[in-house]
Amino acid sequence: MSILSLTMVTNTSLPIPGLDPWHADLQDPALTVMTDFRERASVTVLDTASIDVALEHMRHTGVRCAFAIDDRRRIVVGLITAYDITGEKPMQIMQSEVIPRREVLVRDIMQELSECRVADIKQIERATVVAVSNMFAKSQLTHVPVVETSETGEQRLRGLLSAAKVKRLLSRSESIRHDLARDPATQGNKLRAVAHRRANPTP
Repeated sequence: MSILSLTMVTNTSLPIPGLDPWHADLQDPALTVMTDFRERASVTVLDTASIDVALEHMRHTGVRCAFAIDDRRRIVVGLITAYDITGEKPMQIMQSEVIPRREVLVRDIMQELSECRVADIKQIERATVVAVSNMFAKSQLTHVPVVETSETGEQRLRGLLSAAKVKRLLSRSESIRHDLARDPATQGNKLRAVAHRRANPTP
Protein backbone atom coordinates (compact mmCIF):
# COMPACT_ATOMS: atom_id res chain seq x y z
CA MET A 1 0.00 0.00 0.00
CA SER A 2 1.36 3.41 -1.00
CA ILE A 3 1.50 5.91 1.88
CA LEU A 4 2.59 9.55 1.78
CA SER A 5 5.32 10.41 4.25
CA LEU A 6 4.89 13.53 6.35
CA THR A 7 7.58 15.99 7.42
CA MET A 8 7.80 19.03 9.69
CA VAL A 9 7.69 22.61 8.43
CA THR A 10 11.27 23.87 8.06
CA ASN A 11 10.49 27.61 8.08
CA THR A 12 9.30 29.50 11.15
CA SER A 13 6.95 31.63 9.01
CA LEU A 14 5.15 31.11 5.71
CA PRO A 15 3.58 33.61 3.25
CA ILE A 16 -0.21 33.71 3.26
CA PRO A 17 -1.43 31.75 0.20
CA GLY A 18 -3.18 33.72 -2.50
CA LEU A 19 -2.01 37.21 -1.56
CA ASP A 20 -0.84 39.52 -4.33
CA PRO A 21 2.91 39.95 -4.72
CA TRP A 22 4.29 43.12 -3.18
CA HIS A 23 5.52 44.29 -6.56
CA ALA A 24 6.41 42.96 -10.01
CA ASP A 25 9.16 43.58 -12.53
CA LEU A 26 8.71 43.56 -16.30
CA GLN A 27 10.73 40.37 -16.70
CA ASP A 28 8.88 38.45 -13.98
CA PRO A 29 6.67 35.53 -15.13
CA ALA A 30 3.23 36.64 -16.32
CA LEU A 31 1.70 34.29 -13.74
CA THR A 32 2.99 36.74 -11.11
CA VAL A 33 0.24 39.23 -12.00
CA MET A 34 -2.56 36.78 -12.82
CA THR A 35 -5.33 36.03 -10.33
CA ASP A 36 -5.28 32.23 -10.39
CA PHE A 37 -8.65 30.61 -9.73
CA ARG A 38 -6.91 27.50 -8.45
CA GLU A 39 -5.69 29.62 -5.52
CA ARG A 40 -8.45 32.19 -5.15
CA ALA A 41 -12.17 32.01 -5.89
CA SER A 42 -13.56 34.21 -8.64
CA VAL A 43 -15.98 37.02 -7.81
CA THR A 44 -19.42 36.51 -9.34
CA VAL A 45 -22.72 38.37 -9.50
CA LEU A 46 -26.12 37.24 -10.72
CA ASP A 47 -26.96 38.46 -14.20
CA THR A 48 -30.38 39.40 -12.80
CA ALA A 49 -28.92 41.61 -10.04
CA SER A 50 -29.25 45.36 -10.26
CA ILE A 51 -26.06 47.10 -11.33
CA ASP A 52 -25.74 49.01 -8.07
CA VAL A 53 -26.04 45.80 -6.02
CA ALA A 54 -23.32 44.31 -8.23
CA LEU A 55 -21.11 47.38 -7.79
CA GLU A 56 -21.48 47.24 -4.01
CA HIS A 57 -20.53 43.55 -4.05
CA MET A 58 -17.40 44.33 -6.07
CA ARG A 59 -16.45 47.13 -3.69
CA HIS A 60 -16.96 44.85 -0.71
CA THR A 61 -14.72 42.16 -2.21
CA GLY A 62 -12.11 44.68 -3.37
CA VAL A 63 -12.32 44.03 -7.12
CA ARG A 64 -13.33 46.00 -10.19
CA CYS A 65 -14.55 43.06 -12.25
CA ALA A 66 -16.92 40.14 -11.75
CA PHE A 67 -18.25 37.25 -13.78
CA ALA A 68 -21.99 37.38 -14.39
CA ILE A 69 -23.67 34.04 -13.79
CA ASP A 70 -27.00 32.47 -14.70
CA ASP A 71 -27.97 31.03 -11.32
CA ARG A 72 -30.54 28.64 -12.75
CA ARG A 73 -28.10 27.00 -15.17
CA ARG A 74 -25.07 27.56 -12.89
CA ILE A 75 -22.91 28.89 -15.71
CA VAL A 76 -20.93 32.04 -16.45
CA VAL A 77 -22.69 34.15 -19.08
CA GLY A 78 -20.71 37.38 -19.11
CA LEU A 79 -18.26 39.82 -17.60
CA ILE A 80 -19.05 43.14 -15.93
CA THR A 81 -16.70 45.79 -14.58
CA ALA A 82 -17.02 48.73 -12.23
CA TYR A 83 -16.12 50.89 -15.21
CA ASP A 84 -19.20 49.61 -17.06
CA ILE A 85 -21.48 50.42 -14.14
CA THR A 86 -20.08 53.90 -13.48
CA GLY A 87 -19.80 54.77 -17.17
CA GLU A 88 -22.33 55.68 -19.86
CA LYS A 89 -23.92 52.25 -20.39
CA PRO A 90 -26.54 52.50 -17.59
CA MET A 91 -27.74 55.90 -18.83
CA GLN A 92 -28.07 54.56 -22.35
CA ILE A 93 -30.24 51.71 -21.11
CA MET A 94 -32.31 54.05 -18.95
CA GLN A 95 -33.01 56.32 -21.91
CA SER A 96 -33.69 53.59 -24.46
CA GLU A 97 -35.89 51.48 -22.16
CA VAL A 98 -37.36 54.44 -20.24
CA ILE A 99 -36.63 52.85 -16.87
CA PRO A 100 -35.10 54.12 -13.60
CA ARG A 101 -31.53 53.18 -12.70
CA ARG A 102 -32.66 50.70 -10.04
CA GLU A 103 -34.18 48.56 -12.81
CA VAL A 104 -30.99 48.36 -14.89
CA LEU A 105 -29.65 44.83 -14.48
CA VAL A 106 -26.22 43.30 -14.87
CA ARG A 107 -27.32 41.44 -18.02
CA ASP A 108 -28.35 44.75 -19.59
CA ILE A 109 -24.80 46.15 -19.70
CA MET A 110 -22.47 43.16 -19.24
CA GLN A 111 -20.16 41.91 -21.94
CA GLU A 112 -21.54 38.56 -23.01
CA LEU A 113 -19.16 35.65 -22.73
CA SER A 114 -19.25 35.08 -26.50
CA GLU A 115 -17.88 38.61 -26.98
CA CYS A 116 -15.04 38.37 -24.46
CA ARG A 117 -11.45 38.32 -25.66
CA VAL A 118 -9.44 35.85 -23.60
CA ALA A 119 -5.86 34.69 -23.11
CA ASP A 120 -4.74 31.06 -23.03
CA ILE A 121 -3.04 29.77 -19.89
CA LYS A 122 -0.35 28.02 -21.93
CA GLN A 123 0.74 31.37 -23.38
CA ILE A 124 0.61 33.02 -19.97
CA GLU A 125 2.84 30.30 -18.51
CA ARG A 126 5.52 31.14 -21.11
CA ALA A 127 5.13 34.94 -21.07
CA THR A 128 6.54 37.71 -18.89
CA VAL A 129 4.86 40.69 -17.26
CA VAL A 130 6.03 42.98 -20.07
CA ALA A 131 3.97 40.94 -22.55
CA VAL A 132 0.88 41.34 -20.38
CA SER A 133 1.51 45.08 -20.03
CA ASN A 134 1.91 45.45 -23.80
CA MET A 135 -1.26 43.44 -24.38
CA PHE A 136 -3.29 45.82 -22.23
CA ALA A 137 -1.70 48.87 -23.90
CA LYS A 138 -2.59 47.56 -27.36
CA SER A 139 -6.08 46.24 -26.62
CA GLN A 140 -7.19 49.06 -24.27
CA LEU A 141 -9.07 46.43 -22.25
CA THR A 142 -9.33 46.70 -18.48
CA HIS A 143 -9.64 42.96 -17.76
CA VAL A 144 -8.83 39.78 -19.68
CA PRO A 145 -10.06 36.33 -18.59
CA VAL A 146 -7.58 33.47 -18.88
CA VAL A 147 -8.86 30.09 -20.04
CA GLU A 148 -7.42 26.59 -20.10
CA THR A 149 -8.44 23.91 -22.58
CA SER A 150 -8.65 20.21 -21.74
CA GLU A 151 -7.48 17.42 -24.04
CA THR A 152 -11.09 16.99 -25.15
CA GLY A 153 -11.32 20.65 -26.16
CA GLU A 154 -13.43 21.80 -23.21
CA GLN A 155 -12.58 25.28 -21.96
CA ARG A 156 -12.81 26.57 -18.41
CA LEU A 157 -11.89 29.82 -16.70
CA ARG A 158 -8.48 29.56 -15.08
CA GLY A 159 -7.70 33.14 -14.09
CA LEU A 160 -8.05 36.86 -14.65
CA LEU A 161 -5.66 39.60 -15.71
CA SER A 162 -6.28 43.19 -14.63
CA ALA A 163 -4.68 46.23 -16.25
CA ALA A 164 -4.97 48.20 -13.00
CA LYS A 165 -3.27 45.42 -11.02
CA VAL A 166 -0.38 45.18 -13.49
CA LYS A 167 0.09 48.95 -13.43
CA ARG A 168 -0.03 49.02 -9.62
CA LEU A 169 2.54 46.26 -9.16
CA LEU A 170 4.89 47.74 -11.76
CA SER A 171 4.63 51.23 -10.26
CA ARG A 172 5.69 49.85 -6.88
CA SER A 173 8.74 48.33 -8.52
CA GLU A 174 9.56 51.63 -10.24
CA SER A 175 9.18 53.49 -6.95
CA ILE A 176 11.71 51.17 -5.32
CA ARG A 177 14.24 51.81 -8.09
CA HIS A 178 13.80 55.58 -7.77
CA ASP A 179 14.28 55.43 -4.00
CA LEU A 180 17.49 53.47 -4.40
CA ALA A 181 18.82 55.85 -7.03
CA ARG A 182 18.17 58.88 -4.83
CA ASP A 183 19.75 57.40 -1.72
CA PRO A 184 22.59 55.02 -2.62
CA ALA A 185 23.90 55.10 0.96
CA THR A 186 20.92 53.06 2.10
CA GLN A 187 20.77 50.84 -0.98
CA GLY A 188 21.86 47.71 0.85
CA ASN A 189 19.23 48.08 3.57
CA LYS A 190 16.45 48.74 1.06
CA LEU A 191 17.41 45.81 -1.10
CA ARG A 192 17.21 43.56 1.94
CA ALA A 193 13.84 45.07 2.83
CA VAL A 194 12.54 44.43 -0.68
CA ALA A 195 13.74 40.83 -0.56
CA HIS A 196 12.03 40.35 2.79
CA ARG A 197 8.73 41.82 1.52
CA ARG A 198 8.75 39.66 -1.58
CA ALA A 199 9.28 36.59 0.56
CA ASN A 200 6.57 37.76 2.98
CA PRO A 201 3.98 39.62 0.84
CA THR A 202 1.24 41.75 2.36
CA PRO A 203 -2.19 42.48 0.82
